[in-house]
Amino acid sequence: MEEDTEAMIWSSLPVPAILIDPDERIGDLNPAAEGFLNNSAKWLRGQPVWDRLAVDAPLEKSLARARENGTPLFVNDVDVGTGSRPPLVCNLQISPLMGRAGWMLMLISPRELAGRMTQSHSVKSAAKSAIGMAEMLAHEIKNPLAGIAGAAQLLSMSLPKEDLELTDLIVMETRRIVKLLEQVEQFGNLSAPERLPVNVHDVLDRARRSAALGFGAHMKIVEDYDPSLPMALGDPDQLLQVVLNLIKNASEAADPQAGGTIRLHTYYDHSFRMRRADGSGQSLPLQIEIIDDGPGLPEEIRGDIFDPFVSGRENGTGLGLALVSKIISDHDGWISVDSVPGRTVFRISLPRHAGKPQESI
Repeated sequence: MEEDTEAMIWSSLPVPAILIDPDERIGDLNPAAEGFLNNSAKWLRGQPVWDRLAVDAPLEKSLARARENGTPLFVNDVDVGTGSRPPLVCNLQISPLMGRAGWMLMLISPRELAGRMTQSHSVKSAAKSAIGMAEMLAHEIKNPLAGIAGAAQLLSMSLPKEDLELTDLIVMETRRIVKLLEQVEQFGNLSAPERLPVNVHDVLDRARRSAALGFGAHMKIVEDYDPSLPMALGDPDQLLQVVLNLIKNASEAADPQAGGTIRLHTYYDHSFRMRRADGSGQSLPLQIEIIDDGPGLPEEIRGDIFDPFVSGRENGTGLGLALVSKIISDHDGWISVDSVPGRTVFRISLPRHAGKPQESI
């Protein structure tokens, strides 16, 4: 009972809280800290804390003294950045953890919430403008590219065979650029999701059937569903796009000859809540996992895999997972990844629809 109470208090803290081990690594963190650092606890545990948290103050000596003397340390009005958002003005409270030598507990209290929300709105507006400009350029560039490809095909009709390689290269590269531009246009689709009651198993089944007939034909796709799962709240078409992208990534990472296994797993976690830096929170109990047994994500990009133009494939555009992250964020959900060679898990957490449970499948 005491352990349950401690876990409840830890999860309910309205400010980001991070446990720092004697080697200056993240030992644990609460849900508010996950939201502040924009990454999952599974990924962040064991990471050097100052690699993930940039504090605009010389903390090393002061923190060492506080650890040695067993005294708390207070740092007020300091810029704290995470690499994924502009720095915030915060107060830091760092205190020794009773009963664990060398461990410190750090609480991060963002200040000036109204100013920060205004700044966030400005950043989002600027991002929308940039994406809109990219979408417009993509549309304009596609037209002359179609003309270039057509001209190359016409030219190839009057060329000897030994010169056809050049026109084939022109056509192939223009098609590749058009495909990239189409992804940019897709990423620029800022329409809000249509919030409806969604049976996530229907979404997963549609994605499984589509993958089995195309890009995932060489994979074994296993269903591992919780039949009592209630309805989610979301846009079925957008969620289908998310699942298809994740299955496609897993399929492309596998050996095309040997194939592999993708497991679609659902379950209910009533304790999972997303707590934001402003103290607000939302329950996200519906869990969807896409699990594969492929080679895993390259270590150097695991922490940035949802950023645009970050890709683990040689000719990848790096927009697929960025689009996935955007859609889930628009659903007020959460997506995380845990990857080691032989096992990669993309986990999606969604709000439930406040209605009758769906029928068992």
